[in-house]
Amino acid sequence: MTPSLIATAHLKGPHIDFAGLSPLIALLGGAVVVLVVGMLGSRWIRAQGVPTLSLAALATALGLTIWQWNAQKSIVSGALRIDDLALVLSVILIAGGACAVVLAWRSAAARDAGHGEFHAMLLSSLGGMSLLVSAQNTVTLFVGLELLSIPLYVLCASELRREHSLESGLKYLIVGSVGSATLLYGLAMIYGATGATDFTAIAGGLGRHGLASDPLTLTGIALCVAGLSFKASVAPFHQWTPDVYEGAPTAVTAFMAVTTKVAALGAFLRLFDVALIAARPSWAPALAVLATITILVGNVGALGQSSLKRMLAYSSVAQAGYMLAGIVVASRLGAQAMIFYLAVYLPMNMAAFAVIVARERETGLGDSIRALSGLGRSRPLLAWPMTISMLALAGIPATAGFIGKFYLIDATVSGGYTWLGVMIVIGSMISLGYYLPVIAAMWMQEAPAGEERPAPAAPLAGSPAPAGALPALAGGSPELDAGATPGEAGDGATAALPVRLQPEVLFVALLGGAATIFFGIIPQPLFDLVHGAGRALGLL
Repeated sequence: MTPSLIATAHLKGPHIDFAGLSPLIALLGGAVVVLVVGMLGSRWIRAQGVPTLSLAALATALGLTIWQWNAQKSIVSGALRIDDLALVLSVILIAGGACAVVLAWRSAAARDAGHGEFHAMLLSSLGGMSLLVSAQNTVTLFVGLELLSIPLYVLCASELRREHSLESGLKYLIVGSVGSATLLYGLAMIYGATGATDFTAIAGGLGRHGLASDPLTLTGIALCVAGLSFKASVAPFHQWTPDVYEGAPTAVTAFMAVTTKVAALGAFLRLFDVALIAARPSWAPALAVLATITILVGNVGALGQSSLKRMLAYSSVAQAGYMLAGIVVASRLGAQAMIFYLAVYLPMNMAAFAVIVARERETGLGDSIRALSGLGRSRPLLAWPMTISMLALAGIPATAGFIGKFYLIDATVSGGYTWLGVMIVIGSMISLGYYLPVIAAMWMQEAPAGEERPAPAAPLAGSPAPAGALPALAGGSPELDAGATPGEAGDGATAALPVRLQPEVLFVALLGGAATIFFGIIPQPLFDLVHGAGRALGLL
């Protein structure tokens, strides 16, 4: 071809549906904006303007998601699917991100890491989660998983003055990398067996060519189960969860506890109930056994824990086992039940973590259960959301947790896995052994003497740096350590704070508790919401 012909040739690229991509663009574009503003602004702009811009980016993404409602289309050459399933899960993710931004508003993690950097990483991770729940191609699936994970590794270690936070980030990095590599090997084996990366092409290859029982396919499926189980905290791939949840800043822990599970289980649902549906006779019994092990390990591991964050970590393991049952049955009812439970899992957990954030900032007891002693008398507005959260996670009637578990049990019985429904009931009974002591501590115990933290005194000139301060070689400065405002002090037990209840934290706690009760009594709006999401997969 002559140069003149080359010059006149028109290269036709793939059509890009910017309307379908608009929520993802809002999240990633918002990450860039808050990062730039965080570097350019004054201290007030960094501390107040950056979180406000983050909430604005999330509100924009929510509005654009609603704009795409009922759009059933594939975009980016079929790599992403914009349907009711992806949109419902995206709404849950955005709501979880907004709660995390509010809880981290005056935290030490945001100050130490830099307000712009902290919120940019949070929005970037949300972008990866949104990509993950929309992915219908194995390449896009892995890209979304990495975009989700890498910012989270940094967020876990963002409280630089606390050793446990740094340890949490390192552990999550190591274990998360192993999980990602395992998933990548599994996806590569499935590609080797079917020669396809699109979910529909994989399903067609497994169905037409009798590859559903091929050893290469089964090995790939096993590795995919292991890789996604790392992210969803499914036993026995949950070992990182208690240590990382306990060590990470509490706002980050709350974010991980909800949104990571939504993204991982959403990807689990689409991969197994669409791409690998032909191999269901092979993977469904194995997943059912895995769900049973997860329920038992999570509930038994939570018994006797004195750290609230560690207890909720084991609780999240058990909850992952419950939700895995919705994937096992591979039915429309199972998908709807799992999505419903993911939706109510958000307010149940955010209410609990908001109370933990408040007590960490008010007392010197950190996330110990002793920090809740006597809370019913001293802080009833905090005690009630925590009580509702514990009852809902246990599955007590009149809460959204009861409706969610009942929905999952109905799905398992209808799908021929009655024994798995019985295990959900048994797990809920065991869970009372660690949820009820939390309620008893708040309403039946006296507050420990001297628990309230005194206001910090201003350091004298020439006095030694406070404990936990960064050395100058590592970027610390006496002016920064002394000048941190009380509202910006840390969530950990070592931070010195005046005794006061921060209104944004109280708002998250009350909103989560109210939503848990509302959807426990009037669940029909959520039923209507998840109905279309279950239908989107094309399951019977």
